[in-house]
Amino acid sequence: MNVRDGSGFVPPPYPYDRLDELKPLADRHSGGLVDLSIGTPIDPPHPAVLAALGGSDTERGYPPSIGTPEFRESAALWCERRLGVQVDPATEIAATIGSKEFVAGLPQWLRLRRPGRDTVLYPAVSYPSYAMGAELAGCRAVAVPADEQWSIQLDAISDDDAERALVLWVNTPGNPAGGLDDLTAAAQWGRERGVPVFSDECYAEFTWDGPPRTILSPAAPDLDCEPDGVAVRADVEGVVAVHSLSKRSNLAGVRVGFYAGDPDLVHYLREIRKHAGFMVPGPAQAAAVAALADHAHVEVQRNRYRSRLERLARIVGRFGPEPDLPGGGFYLWASAPDRDAWAFTRLLLAEVGILVSPGEFYGADAAGFVRVAAVLTDDTLDMVESRLR
Repeated sequence: MNVRDGSGFVPPPYPYDRLDELKPLADRHSGGLVDLSIGTPIDPPHPAVLAALGGSDTERGYPPSIGTPEFRESAALWCERRLGVQVDPATEIAATIGSKEFVAGLPQWLRLRRPGRDTVLYPAVSYPSYAMGAELAGCRAVAVPADEQWSIQLDAISDDDAERALVLWVNTPGNPAGGLDDLTAAAQWGRERGVPVFSDECYAEFTWDGPPRTILSPAAPDLDCEPDGVAVRADVEGVVAVHSLSKRSNLAGVRVGFYAGDPDLVHYLREIRKHAGFMVPGPAQAAAVAALADHAHVEVQRNRYRSRLERLARIVGRFGPEPDLPGGGFYLWASAPDRDAWAFTRLLLAEVGILVSPGEFYGADAAGFVRVAAVLTDDTLDMVESRLR
């Protein structure tokens, strides 16, 4: 825990704020800084989604904390079409205000339920909110190592940590490295030990190596989950999947997502979140219904990200090892020359004006890498490529 002179918790610097002093290094470039440090969607939402957002007529009333029936039904239908699993919208789905608040707040809610457990297990190379959520709840944050493919190594979890575990987080496709976990194995690990497994699947639509994966699937990860495929009843015992429309539909500013899974866990979280006042605004839920019903705009976005990843890999490869394309997600995970991520960050700013994230933001095991988000338009990519010349 971050403390100072015994005065209690002191929040650490927000990682991305540490990059502000480097930004002037890009000033010499015509067109200025191109910020690829944060995964902020840059493309426009679908027009039908914006129409629903502005025309729902839901502004005056309080929205249901668990999500409107229409929103939960839309989420269930999306799970069926895209993930190949059937989930009950009445008892196994609820709304979140995006996914980050849910990730950061979950440990404190679970610890109220199981005060005898104090450990949050999370991927060692991962988005910082898993570890911060543990700290905010006064829990132990225990990082689980990844293998060479950036997949979580369940066999590295000690028996003591498993006995004390409040929750195991997995993230597929992974942020920042794009790894794909064996979610069937993760679910089985948790069931055998009585540890809830929460799976952050917010990048599922941008899975490149095979179809989207979910911890709710009772089958092997290679289950055919193509749109309109045959869906099966989800295996929800002890597991919860977390999804967001921020990346899928370019709606990060609308803040809407959902969680789905074990009805006992979902019911508990629904009730406690009602008391805490968590509510997705009505217009945001209406927009989500429209977004979840349409897959064509997602396919357009998939093609954009794939093309941008390929072009960015060639640009970054001019100054260090060319990074492999990820198994999923829209980030490049690039090895820094001499494993000096901060020097590589400065070099890319000075030479081509792009700002990336040093790997240490995502854990000690990530210190020799940088993350590059493919969140720039094709016109901006053309400009960056012109700087190489």
